Amino acid sequence: MLTVDFARLGLLPGEEVLDMGCGAGRHAFECLRRGARVVALDADGLELKSAAAVMEAMQSAGEWAAGASASPVRASALELPFADGSFDRVIAAEVLEHIPDDGRAMAELARVLRRGGRMAVTVPRFFPELVNWALSSQYHEIPGGHVRIYRRGELARRLRAAGLEVVGHQHVHGLHSPYWWLKCLVGVERDEHPLVRAYHRVLVHDIVHRSPWTRVPERLLDPVIGKSLVLYLERAR
Repeated sequence: MLTVDFARLGLLPGEEVLDMGCGAGRHAFECLRRGARVVALDADGLELKSAAAVMEAMQSAGEWAAGASASPVRASALELPFADGSFDRVIAAEVLEHIPDDGRAMAELARVLRRGGRMAVTVPRFFPELVNWALSSQYHEIPGGHVRIYRRGELARRLRAAGLEVVGHQHVHGLHSPYWWLKCLVGVERDEHPLVRAYHRVLVHDIVHRSPWTRVPERLLDPVIGKSLVLYLERAR
C-alpha cells in the first residue's frame, strides 16, 4: 500500500532515491520496480533487515527494473550519512511524527536533496489523528510512537524554513481512518476483535484487488477523512 503518488514524485529510471525511515520497505520496493538506485534507511535494525531480505527476494524473482540497485543503511534521521545534494528524490513516509527533534530531521532531508530534486513527506492528517488520540492514549503513548499531530499549514511552513518549496499536496487512505478509530475504540492491540478482523479483510481486499467496490469509496473519502497528508516539495536553495 503506497502513500506516495510516484507520478507526482516524478521518479525516473536510474535516479538516486533516499527512502528515509523505510520501515517495512513498501516505497523502496516500488522504487526498485521503477529502476531507481535506492538507499533504504532506517534506525530500526530488525525492520531494515526484513526489508533487505524482501528486496533480495524481489531481485531473485526478476522484479527489479533494469538499472535498479538497493543499499540498506542503518542510520539516524538526525544525522544522515550522505553528502549535500546526494539524491534526486527523497521519500519520508510516516516518519516525522515519531521524531522529537523533527526540525533537525527536516533540515537533513533538505540538505541531501539536490537542487531541482523532488521530495514527498507524509504524516498522519490532523483531524483523523486527533480522533485517534482522543479515543485512545495507548495509540500514541508507546515507545517510538507518535509524539505530535501536524496541521498542514504548520508542516508546510516548517519545511519551507528548512529550504524546501511546497509544490503540491494530497490526502490519501480514506478507508483507513475508520479502521483506526475502530481499533482505538476496542483496544489497539485487539486485532482478533470480530469488527476489527472484518474491517481488516476489507483493507486487504482493497490492497490486493484494487476493486471499484473499495477504490471508489476511498477516492470519495480521501478529501474528507484521508488518514495521511502528503506534501510534495522541491529544494528552494
